[in-house]
Amino acid sequence: MEERLQKILAGAGIASRRKCEQLILAGRVTVNGKVVTELGTKADPVREVITVDDIAVHVEHDKVGLILHKPTSYVTTVSDPQGRRTVMELLQEVTERVYPVGRLDYDSTGLLLFCNDGELTNRLLHPSFKMDKVYRVTVLGMPKSEEVEQLRRGIELADGMTAPAQVKVLRNHPLESVLEITLREGRKRQIRRMCESIGYPVRRLKRVEFGPLKLGALPPGHWRYLTQEEWNALYRAAGLHTQ
Repeated sequence: MEERLQKILAGAGIASRRKCEQLILAGRVTVNGKVVTELGTKADPVREVITVDDIAVHVEHDKVGLILHKPTSYVTTVSDPQGRRTVMELLQEVTERVYPVGRLDYDSTGLLLFCNDGELTNRLLHPSFKMDKVYRVTVLGMPKSEEVEQLRRGIELADGMTAPAQVKVLRNHPLESVLEITLREGRKRQIRRMCESIGYPVRRLKRVEFGPLKLGALPPGHWRYLTQEEWNALYRAAGLHTQ
């Protein structure tokens, strides 16, 4: 939930409300790395990283993380102006406030991570941490070995050349083939565009791994809390101390 920035700072014990307003006006407060100087600015201490003089502000709350097996026909947002179903509708039994870490397309399925640790979220999504994401991709047709090699080397898309990817051929068939593609990038509809560029439209796309997390046998539409081992692995991957 978003609140006025000075209220968040005061609630975190930084200073009085009036003093916190002075800190904001003086340009000493940032939200997600951007200096904020307007007193009416609102922020969400769960989803966003707030600092004062380059020191992170910690608002006490229980850390919660979970994995959802996202089905198709859901958007990965908290709300949708077009009235489409959102992944939050699948988490109605979750009493804590959590937010999706990254996205999966409307037509894609698989592992979607949720948590309420803004610093962890930002680290996991930052390109410098190069988080591996593994996808099971079913394409129409049977890509030739040289075309698979193109995917590995990188594909020239409208928004630039893709980074090298790991690609394994799990099933080769003239009608339908299955690839396992590991990316460290996260461009919009990237895998679909990569496969279409070499002439093989994607029929199904499922994310099976996100960093150290694995989807396993979790059924579509179901979720589960992270284990302590998974929490520890995520924090290590993000270069953070275990919470």
